[in-house]
Amino acid sequence: MRRLKKFLLVVFMLLLAFAGYVMYVNRNSKNMTVRQKILKAVYPALMWWTKIRGKNVTHLQNEQKQPVVSFYSLKGTLNNGLQLDFASLKGKKVMLVNTASNCGYTDQYEALQKLYEEHKDKLIIIGFPANDFKEQEKGTDEEIAQFCKVNFGVTFPLMKKGTVIKGPEQNEVFQWLTDSAKNGWCNKKPSWNFSKYLVNENGILTHYFGSSISPVSKEVLSAIKE
Repeated sequence: MRRLKKFLLVVFMLLLAFAGYVMYVNRNSKNMTVRQKILKAVYPALMWWTKIRGKNVTHLQNEQKQPVVSFYSLKGTLNNGLQLDFASLKGKKVMLVNTASNCGYTDQYEALQKLYEEHKDKLIIIGFPANDFKEQEKGTDEEIAQFCKVNFGVTFPLMKKGTVIKGPEQNEVFQWLTDSAKNGWCNKKPSWNFSKYLVNENGILTHYFGSSISPVSKEVLSAIKE
């Protein structure tokens, strides 16, 4: 009985310490659910653990293959209802990321914003909110935009919520990103939320980065500098 009491006391103290850590990490967070706060707190551990396990760490690179269908022929709808003509993106690298608000990787919004601010002279980042993986994005377009702005200071464009996995409802842009008959080489579908595709200044899809590769990792930064 005495051992059990000691064990329960240790568990209680650990839970208390973790609760304090979660509160500290989220001291500037607003309107986050308990789940979102916990996910934000454990994000560093998640990134470490997934890398150790080799999960979602795929990095693919194009070997000079040209697209069959022009990237600049694509169009999409922003989350405010306005149309985005991809022809307006000529001359800059473009990173396209499928996102979600209730995912273990959601804290990557912060890294994406940092990347955008530091390289906005030559890089555009576009987020594609989707509810495709474990229904981790149930919010409306307005709720998603508010969540991203208030908690992560997101200023890069967000598209209207849609579907990024292959199927009849797949977003037109992700149809291009995941079909070698269109982009010239890549058939890789998003492995999870926060998969990243990089298109260069000439509209060529050059890289795919898995969810566990940080937006500010050496691999991504090197690709942007190419």
